[in-house]
Amino acid sequence: MPLPSFIDFVLHIDKHLSTLIQTYGVGTYLILFLIVFCETGLVVTPFLPGDSLLFASGAFAAQGVLNFGILVALLVFASIAGDSANFWIGRHIGKKLERNEKLVNPHYIKHTQEFYKKYGSKTIVLARFVPIVRTFAPFVAGIGRMNYSQFMFYNVIGGIIWVGLFTTAGYLFGNIPWVQDNFGIVVIGIIIASIIPAVVEFVRHRKNNSLKFEN
Repeated sequence: MPLPSFIDFVLHIDKHLSTLIQTYGVGTYLILFLIVFCETGLVVTPFLPGDSLLFASGAFAAQGVLNFGILVALLVFASIAGDSANFWIGRHIGKKLERNEKLVNPHYIKHTQEFYKKYGSKTIVLARFVPIVRTFAPFVAGIGRMNYSQFMFYNVIGGIIWVGLFTTAGYLFGNIPWVQDNFGIVVIGIIIASIIPAVVEFVRHRKNNSLKFEN
């Protein structure tokens, strides 16, 4: 998908999701499942919409177009299954993929590793709210051979909180007239709010390194 088309898709995800629902009906659940699964489960698709898709889905559930209970249960399962698949990909072929810079951006790997140094195992939960890192956290955990039981504990918690928070927010606020009329602005706000923690950590890291150099 060309970049302008992708940006249009993200900023007007409510309109595109409406088209999907009108075209595929019940099949929309499967499409949403696959998008969330791939966004969390494949290191080659970190660009897929995550937070904004969940918010928009919740808004349509509030309209009665989608069943809220089925939607949340399905997307929670997709996010947990996606992270699990990504973990095992990282464990079994992560080293090989890591060396292929055309498939896996080394900067994303390094950034995710810094998250692990800072937050440890809780990264699996916290990464859910940080684009890109969300996709690479389970992959890096697999490469590092993190204990799978421990990984799944945080995976399940993270999946429930992430999906539950954004779909519920969409359900409660997505149909407010101002939000509907300015959905693109809301999506941009969601994206900015999602990357703020990463920006803060980057600035803090640069500042700490600068102080060490001066000393």
